[in-house]
Amino acid sequence: MAIEYASLPTVLDHELAQRSESGYDVSAVTAQLTGPAREVAPDRARSLLEELAVAPERPDWPYVEPSTLPEILAELPSATGTPVRTIGAADLRDRIQAAWLGRCAGNCLGKPVEDGEFWTPERLRSYLELTGNYPVRDYVSRLQPMPDGYALHPSWAESTKGRIRYAPRDDDLDYTLLGLHLLESRGFGFTTADVGEEWLQRLPYHLTYTAERVTYRNLVCGVEPVRTAVVDNPYREWIGAQIRGDVFGYVCAGRPRDAAVLAFTDAALSHVANGIYGEMWAAALVAAAFTAGSLREAVEESIRHVPRRSRLAEALRWAVGARDSYTDWHDAAAELRKRYGHYHWIHTINNAAVCALALLYAGDDYGSAIGLAVQAGLDTDSNGATVGSAAGAFAGRGGIPRHWTSPFGDVLRSALYGFDRSSIRDVAERTFTLARTYAVRHPAGVGG
Repeated sequence: MAIEYASLPTVLDHELAQRSESGYDVSAVTAQLTGPAREVAPDRARSLLEELAVAPERPDWPYVEPSTLPEILAELPSATGTPVRTIGAADLRDRIQAAWLGRCAGNCLGKPVEDGEFWTPERLRSYLELTGNYPVRDYVSRLQPMPDGYALHPSWAESTKGRIRYAPRDDDLDYTLLGLHLLESRGFGFTTADVGEEWLQRLPYHLTYTAERVTYRNLVCGVEPVRTAVVDNPYREWIGAQIRGDVFGYVCAGRPRDAAVLAFTDAALSHVANGIYGEMWAAALVAAAFTAGSLREAVEESIRHVPRRSRLAEALRWAVGARDSYTDWHDAAAELRKRYGHYHWIHTINNAAVCALALLYAGDDYGSAIGLAVQAGLDTDSNGATVGSAAGAFAGRGGIPRHWTSPFGDVLRSALYGFDRSSIRDVAERTFTLARTYAVRHPAGVGG
């Protein structure tokens, strides 16, 4: 789906949804619209956006969703006294490599069917059944000729079965590499302003999307990093930050609260509230997976690092309850669509719930986990990547069948300046070095 990020009528359209979804009364603005918001003249859109900015919160709004770190931490269970789970060096190195490979594979699996409006779960299933790959156990195949009614994402030429020669470039992987570089160059005490500087130096503008593109534009226009997430940014609770959190989980293996705190500093540049929580959750999930006894345990632990009175925490708790209520994943996924189908297909809340369900129903099997993440639709490449990280960290290299990783040939493509054709082994080794350094410098974790 193409989005004209800088178009004020489009911003107005998405801002109406954002304000309504986050508990504000937008009726005074909608009453002034005689047609779709996208058709409003730019000057009129600006005026209506200013009205939306002061819309009152609905008195019946039941959630508490802060955006500053002290307020967020106050909404979390205390980490004080929670033991840091240690992991041996050899095991840590193996699991970090598996997490990187798992992320690459999950991302590649979802790339050909990335378009949540077109690739509904029903259309996905029908196409995958035509290819003999449902439930998913291998990369998506491109049928020759393509049947009527189906169209793969343009990335199919390098992400479908038989055509994969490297881990294809994707923003889900660009940000993982950028996070690695950020930690190496700026240290564990990096600031949100540091994140913005690295974006401007290393990310191509036209390969950023939704909240990240708006934030990039704001930075170029001189908006201070403390405000880049909120200036004309209706995508501030979409999935963009959630895809950036995994590297902090790698570095803080077994330390989910530490991972979540590092992720906050990154997320705050472009997101607020549930957008921030999504990245904190993903980082905590991956960190927990390194030492968890099961993928369910990792999911349950991850929820402890999301503000308990937020919509995201509610959705994640629902996912755990759904696993206990529905024997069949299909029934749980259908219920998820009923509950959270009002969100855009690139929103944080619905996609996080998809990831949680995939991990909960996977039976601790890597291939099942990424397959379920992609079968659910929505943001397939991002969800495959997040689930691939967590399931890879949990399984270790020996738990990822080689058909998922061998096509990459140890090459990771990237649009990030200075990182194209990176060695996956090399970036994993550098991540391992950071993880060891972090453990030495922070033996008790942030709650100790």
